[in-house]
This record gives sequence, C-alpha cells and structure tokens, in this order.
Amino acid sequence: MVIDMNDSKKKILIVEDEKNIAQVLAFNLMQAGYDYEIASDGEEGLKKALRGNFDLILLDIMLPKMDGFTVCRGIRMRLDTPIIMVTAKEEDVDKILGLDLGADDYVTKPFSVNVLLARIKANLRRSANEVVTEAKASTVLEVRELVIDNEKYSVTKAGEPIALSKIEYDLLAFLAANQGKPFKREELLESVWGYKEFFGDRRTVDVTVSRLRNKIETDPTHPEYIFSKHGYGYYLA
Repeated sequence: MVIDMNDSKKKILIVEDEKNIAQVLAFNLMQAGYDYEIASDGEEGLKKALRGNFDLILLDIMLPKMDGFTVCRGIRMRLDTPIIMVTAKEEDVDKILGLDLGADDYVTKPFSVNVLLARIKANLRRSANEVVTEAKASTVLEVRELVIDNEKYSVTKAGEPIALSKIEYDLLAFLAANQGKPFKREELLESVWGYKEFFGDRRTVDVTVSRLRNKIETDPTHPEYIFSKHGYGYYLA
C-alpha cells in the first residue's frame, strides 16, 4: 500500500550550523508536508535527537561543539531513527565513516532538493515497514545457526541474540528470504533501502554488508553466510 507522506506529518530534525542551508532545508520540508526542528550545533542536535520524537534526522558533519560523527554515534547508542548525513566533504573515508557509525545514507553539498526529498521519503517508508520485501513472506527464517524472526524483529545465532540496526536487519532478512540468489547493489538499494530510482551510492550497500558481516560472521574476512559475487553483488548461502 502506498502511503502519501504529506498526510502523515512526519517530523524531521535538521542539524545544520549554516543558517542559509538550514532555512532552505526547512522551507522545502515544509513545502513537502513535513514538520521540522532545527539544531545549529552538535550538542543541541544530539540533545534534541535523544528526545526520540523525530521520524528522521538530517545531520551535517562539520558542526560546532560536537561533530556529526560523534552525534551519529550518540544517537545510535539509543535510537534507530533514520539518519541521512548532509555533508560538504567529498572524501570517501568521511562518507564511509558516517555509514559505519550507523547513518542510513548521505548526500553531498551542493545537493538536489528533489533527490534529498526522495531519499527522505524512501527512508521514512522503510522505517515504517512500508517497503515490502519477500522477507515478509515467512515469519521465521532459519539459515544454519541464524534464526531471523520477522514477527519479533530479532536475530539470534546459535541461540545468542545479535543486535542489528534496522537497515542491517532488513538487508539480512531480504537476503535470507532469497537464499542463493545474487543481487546487484542497485537492486538492493531498491528492494531494501526503498529507492525506486537510483538515488543512493553503491558504497552504502558495501558498508552495510561489512557491518553486518562483523556482527554475524565468526570471521568476517572468511564469511560463511553473506558472500560476494565478483563484479555483481551479494547473496546469502
């Protein structure tokens, strides 16, 4: 079922110290039907985010008082709220670090407002479980020692619980529901992240797979569950 995001009045936190950019973001979010709040530094952003009443967070990296990486880490210790990092930094290491700390995606300044709004909508749909994947076809999926319970939204390995972020869980559940079938990164961005057009960076998938392997594999450098198909993508076997 397609839900009109304008009717849902989702609330978004903008953590941005550049006033003109914050105002542009706020105006476009308001035009798209969202509520918003603005935090102008990292400390204020983390404090507001931890109130837990936001549906999504737009988080700049270069912030006064506390940088965006630290804010992202602080949020992820408590909340699974979708985070899109908005940054002027082009370096791959900064983008990867943000994703590795638990951000769901990033956009680089200058950015297209339409692309940003599309990413916001996709992340909100995924967060609200409106992105329907084949993983929902089975309540419990078992892959050797892994047990993925779609009703409880939990994962265990050999009976021990594994703490996953929402995007990590969604990716694992999707691959488990399609065991043995390799998926291109673009296909995963569409099926798991919810991007109906190619808005995301392929490395978003790579970093999420890396985080997931670190949590479910005995030796992430020699995976037993999530495999790479060279030049193609990923599959679970």
